[in-house]
Parts: sequence; C-alpha cells; structure tokens
Amino acid sequence: MPYTKRRRLVSSAVAVALGATALAACGSSSDDEAQSGPVSLTYWTWAPGMDKVVDLWNKGPGKKEQITVTVKKQASGDTLVTKILTAHKAGKAPDLVQAEYQALPTLVSNDALADISGEVGDAKEKFADGVWQQTTLGTDAVYAVPQDIGPMMFYYREDLFKKYGLKVPATWDEFAETARALKKKAPDTDLTTFSANDSGLFAGLAQQAGAKWWTTSGDKWKVGINDAATQKVAEFWGDLVKEGAIDDQPMYTPAWNKALNTGKQIAWVSAVWAPGTLTTAAPDTKGKWAMAPLPQWSDGENRTGSWGGSSTAVTTDSEHKDAAAKFAAWLNTDGDALSALAKESGIYPASTSAQLSGAFTSPPEYFSNQPDFYRKAAEIAETTAPSAWGPNVNVAYTTFKDAFGAAAKNKSDFTAALDTMQEETVADLEKQGFEVAQ
Repeated sequence: MPYTKRRRLVSSAVAVALGATALAACGSSSDDEAQSGPVSLTYWTWAPGMDKVVDLWNKGPGKKEQITVTVKKQASGDTLVTKILTAHKAGKAPDLVQAEYQALPTLVSNDALADISGEVGDAKEKFADGVWQQTTLGTDAVYAVPQDIGPMMFYYREDLFKKYGLKVPATWDEFAETARALKKKAPDTDLTTFSANDSGLFAGLAQQAGAKWWTTSGDKWKVGINDAATQKVAEFWGDLVKEGAIDDQPMYTPAWNKALNTGKQIAWVSAVWAPGTLTTAAPDTKGKWAMAPLPQWSDGENRTGSWGGSSTAVTTDSEHKDAAAKFAAWLNTDGDALSALAKESGIYPASTSAQLSGAFTSPPEYFSNQPDFYRKAAEIAETTAPSAWGPNVNVAYTTFKDAFGAAAKNKSDFTAALDTMQEETVADLEKQGFEVAQ
C-alpha cells in the first residue's frame, strides 16, 4: 500500500543500539492477569486514520472490556524503531507498536517485544502461513499480529503487450525472452528496469526464490545473503542488465514516471500497492494495465515474495500485556476493524478473510478494466513464501543500494555485489557483539 512502499529500513542508529543478545523469547504476557478495572493503553503507529479505527474499539469491544486505547501518531520505519528502542531503554515504551516485519528481530533481540502466543496463538488460521511465520521468527513464540502485507506480482501494459505480440511470462526464463523479444521489435522500449534504490524489491525476489538471509543456530546468527537462491536471482537480473535487455534506471524518479506514462517501459515487478503508485506515476495510462502472478523459477511452482507490510506488537514495558494483546488481535482479525483499516488507512490486510470483503470487492479505480484484481491478489497472497529477517537489515539494505547500484551502472558482476552484501552484514553483526555461525 502507499504508506508501506519504501519503509523498509532499520537505521544505523538502531544497529548501534543492538546488544550482544541473540534472538530470545521476551517477557510473559501474564503480568496483568489479576488486573481488574479500567485499563488505558497507548499505541504508536504511523498508519493514517488509525484514530478512527481505534474509536470503533473504544466505543464497542473496548468499552465492554474496560480497555481504552489512545493512538500516538509516529514517524515510520527506522525513525520509529529507534524511538521505540530509546523509550524501552528508559522503561517507557508504549503498550503497542506498529512494526514492519523486518524490524521485528531488532526489537526482539533488544527484549522490547513480548511473546503473546498465549493470547493470540489461535489467530494463526486467519493468515497465510508465510505471513504468520514473519511474526514468530521461526520459534514457538509470537511477537506480533500481522496487519498488512505486500505480496508481489507482475504488472504489464495489456494494450502494448498485444501491440508487440507478447505473452505474459509464466516463468523467469519466459520473462527474459519477453524482454529480448521486445527489444528486437522496439529497441527504444524496455520491458522493465532493474532498480537498486529500493532494497525491498530485491529482497522479495530472493524470498520468492527460497532465500533465507538470516537464520539462527542455537544462540548464533547465520547469514545466508549470498546463498544459492539469491545468487540465482542476482545472476538473472545481472545478465539482463549486461546485455541491455532491460533498463537499469532507478524507480520513483521523474524519468521513471515518464517511461511508465509514455509506454517506454511496459511492465513493472511490484506488489499489491502498485495501483496507488501508478496512479501518480502514469496517470495517462489508467485502465491500460493488468496484473498477473510473478513469473516462477520452474513450471508448476506457485509462490511469491513480499515487499512491505507491518504488524501490531505488544512491548515488554506494557503493564497490561493481556489487554494489549486482546486489542492487537481484534484490530487485525475483526471484520469491522479490517474494513475500517482498508477505508481509513488504505492497507491491504494480512487477514485472508478480509482480502475479498469490504473495500476489496471491487478493483482499484486505476484497474477498473480488471474486475478480478483483488480475487487474483488474494490467491497470490496465499502463496507468500516464508522470509527470514535479522537484527541488521539496515546494513544489508544500505550495502545493496551501494553495491548493486554501482554494478547496474557499470554493468558489472551482480554476484560480486551480493558477496559484498554478505561480507558487510556479517562484519556488522560481529562488530555489534552477536555470535555468527560460519
């Protein structure tokens, strides 16, 4: 969705704040089991319109439960994570926080998030396995309830594919052949671009291929950024850039917008929030695009990566963890709450049941030509591959931008850039005091 598009980073200030603690379970949420009487909770979030959504709770279930939630609007991404860690160090973190999935390991490793598996564990069935897994970090603990997601898909100019006699690629091999075929028919036109200015895109593509960049072995972190799956992705895109089959210009620039709007670039590998971006970037092409699943690495495969998304977590500083967990579950599983989140906050819900109801019964206005847009999106979301995040995503992402940005510009080896990502990420973990398995 629009507000999750580029919020993928954890700041260097967060990395400095990390201790040497490996991934560990956080405090029990039984602290307030004996709590009686009114409870007041504070919720830090960046989502627009969240106060209106929370009003539904305060006037309904919250009133009955005597649990009142107050929204405190915050900046997003790295700024919010840094602020949470600073507040937690002083023992003054809010009861609830909105946290992007890739930020969860940083918060958990700093003992800032509570294990709420005892309170929300039964909500698992409401989410795709690959989505729910992001809040468990591969353990039996549950550190948050999924809120919104960004399943990846393939967007293409339906009219221009027809004009140039192109078929929607079902595999990445077909994608490469489509790019080459287009170049032969229209040398000044590109199928798409490889962009190094948003690390989340590459991370999602690696996720689809089966990559797990961070995992744990006992009390040690293992970094696999240059694993076989990611090498395959890097080589694929690097080869296309080297041969000139696709462009190598960054996304979100005036030049990129113009290429989309004029038909110089006729496809985009993106996520479910793409209609909002295309509305601004390519207004003259409304109704000319279509969406399809991502190409697969092999015939018969059916999975996608994720680009963006966030969750609702309960902090270890909260004196009312049970009450906070109850609200977090309601916010992300209740039908009325999810409808309000879609309307007021513009999110694409993580809850599978909400993906075909309310605001998602009709296609985005930009895609009025594709009535089944959200039905297809829901089917794709169910195939989200598991991800594996670590406590220094910021370092990996920053190194990606630098190393892959240079490689794309120079048309040099993408796998060498991948090795640089691996080396810098491992070095940073060791510098911060984490034990790293080789």
